[in-house]
Amino acid sequence: MKRILIVAGSDSSGGAGLEADQRVCAVHGCYAMTATSALTAQNTQGVYGIHETPSGFVQKQIDACIDDIGVDVVKTGMLASAGTVSVVAESIQRYGIKYSVVDPVMVATSGASLLPENAVRVLCEQLLPRTYIVTPNIPEANLMLREAGEPAIEIVDLDGLKQLAHAVHKLGPKYVLIKGGHLALTSDRKVARSEDERKLVVNVLLGDGVEEVFELAYQRSPNTHGTGCSLASAVACNIAQGFSITKAVRAACRFVEAGIATSVHLGQGSGPLNHFHSIQILPFAPGRFVEYLLDREDVKPAWHEYTHHEFVERMGDGTLPRESYKHYMIQDYLYLIQFARANALAGYKAKTLDDIAGAATIVTHIRHEINLHITECEDFGLTQEMMEQCEESQACTAYTRYVLDIGQSEEWLALQVSLLPCLLGYGMIARRLHEIQVANPPKEPNKYLTWINNYVAEDYSAAVEKGSALIEKHAVKQSPSRIEELVAIFVHATKMECGFWDMAGSA
Repeated sequence: MKRILIVAGSDSSGGAGLEADQRVCAVHGCYAMTATSALTAQNTQGVYGIHETPSGFVQKQIDACIDDIGVDVVKTGMLASAGTVSVVAESIQRYGIKYSVVDPVMVATSGASLLPENAVRVLCEQLLPRTYIVTPNIPEANLMLREAGEPAIEIVDLDGLKQLAHAVHKLGPKYVLIKGGHLALTSDRKVARSEDERKLVVNVLLGDGVEEVFELAYQRSPNTHGTGCSLASAVACNIAQGFSITKAVRAACRFVEAGIATSVHLGQGSGPLNHFHSIQILPFAPGRFVEYLLDREDVKPAWHEYTHHEFVERMGDGTLPRESYKHYMIQDYLYLIQFARANALAGYKAKTLDDIAGAATIVTHIRHEINLHITECEDFGLTQEMMEQCEESQACTAYTRYVLDIGQSEEWLALQVSLLPCLLGYGMIARRLHEIQVANPPKEPNKYLTWINNYVAEDYSAAVEKGSALIEKHAVKQSPSRIEELVAIFVHATKMECGFWDMAGSA
């Protein structure tokens, strides 16, 4: 995991500063460390107070992070004072840091000053010559030029942005990224004079053999709080992950563009970006899909009806009519044959040797289950030949062909989920009924105890564990929308199980 050390101020409203920086690092798969240069009292409407961190303490934070964890890229934001600017510049030199992204935060969108003039001068003299890439907006770039004794550049078109980039580049950074968000351009790359003329936002990257123009469609959105912080942090993450400078900046521009486009308005002023537009958050922790599934409110009714069905309860207390059980055993034998076919199909659809072997193992468990089934049926006067001559009930056909259709039309995981109610449910039902036999034994010996014991046996428990582990391994790789589709398959298959009990109980 790449390590980004962020030296910046905290934004109490969370839209910019360290809070935004850390979100950007997280969604880029990087590890964020922080050296807090200042605390701010601010929201979407303005900055109401700044509490600077003593520069010496900022140094301690930097040293603590680098001495222990190390760093791949240093990214700066609001540095608050000339002393802290010097601390950062000296640290970059002392630790031999190759990659630094300096976002020269000087003035808030509301107009509040975030960096005193003497600190801007120190930034130009000490920090920029040691900077890998600096990312000023147009006002910040001109302010740096003035403090460096250079004339400001009035921007009237794209060429003006390029001239500004060249002027800032002369101050010493290896690369300059001029952010053009403060002056939207027309379709012919002139500064727009009215809202209707605003068509483009143009960023210019310049330095060491590179001159690139990144054109983005102008977005009429109030949610631009933290765009500069977020862009610079995205650039830092991309550099850390080995992107070329051009690719790093292009990807960062696209990241921020999407963050504005998908933002949800918060606050009464300039709202924050949506940093999570490309992140899909699963509603369960790795290894907890089955637990999540059974705890869903839309699953619980069908699952309870299945696992506490009257047929099941009467097996547990031994009051189920013998003929009903015999009919169930015949149909369950026919079902198990299709169940084995479905698991064999899962082996065919699997992509890895481990998953193929896992499917084969489950088929072997089913073969063992069928053997136990045949032995038990003999106690009820049923032979294998007799059962094979019986016709499938409509409930058995509907259920098994639904599962096989899922296997044919969808991917491996969908098939496994359609098989899960049977695999998981029989084990859960048998354990509960087994506990009843111990806690509240029937007055007469339960003639269905063999069924119960078969499904609490070690072999079946191993099959459940293996099948569940296979599903957990793949569930965590799915999108949230796909999880919803898989839940629907599980619920439908569970209802088919209820139909199977209904069929058996009505015989």
